[in-house]
Amino acid sequence: MKGLRLHNYWRSSASWRVRLTLHLKGLPFEYVAVHLLKDGGQQNSEAYRAVNPMRTVPTLEWTEADGTERRLSQSLAIVELLQERFPTPSLFPEDSYLRARARMMAEYVNSGMQPLQNLSVLQRIKSELKGDDKAWGAYWNARGLEALETMVQPTAGRFCVGDTVSLADVCLVPQLYGARRFALDLSPYPTLLRIEAACAEHPAFQAAHPDRQPDATPA
Repeated sequence: MKGLRLHNYWRSSASWRVRLTLHLKGLPFEYVAVHLLKDGGQQNSEAYRAVNPMRTVPTLEWTEADGTERRLSQSLAIVELLQERFPTPSLFPEDSYLRARARMMAEYVNSGMQPLQNLSVLQRIKSELKGDDKAWGAYWNARGLEALETMVQPTAGRFCVGDTVSLADVCLVPQLYGARRFALDLSPYPTLLRIEAACAEHPAFQAAHPDRQPDATPA
């Protein structure tokens, strides 16, 4: 995989997961900013639709050794591919049950929380359905984090699964950042906050943080 190019948005949690994976594995990449709010959302442009018909971020592009151009979207699909191509350091425990637990916790975020507070969902709730988008986002974050706080405890060490960063941590940290944007009280989740603090000491988590991205803007 040569010439990695990541189409992403600084504050997108799904983009953040892929940035984290790239940094954890020490893979250099070109940062291609797709602003989700400017110009009606740059993800809705014809140019980006040609890159990703779903009009979401992230999208990873690269060139294979034989010159074939490749493109992949959906954060966990990208993370899984990078894990297969670059297995060290691994984002998955060696034990099959613990691997499944890491995937389970990742899916709590990926399918049970993040899609429900995605920008396109919140915009429809607020603009078209005239609902309280902030209350909606806060509810789904609280519900998911309550479950995660319980489910992480049997396996938690320094990180979600023992003392090594896994896919669960890659998904957890961006989601906690997102929960704060809804002014959610995170004090009921002490285990998750302890893990987040441990992740914050890791250079890869520092490099992938939204505030350090080239397209970061004031909130």
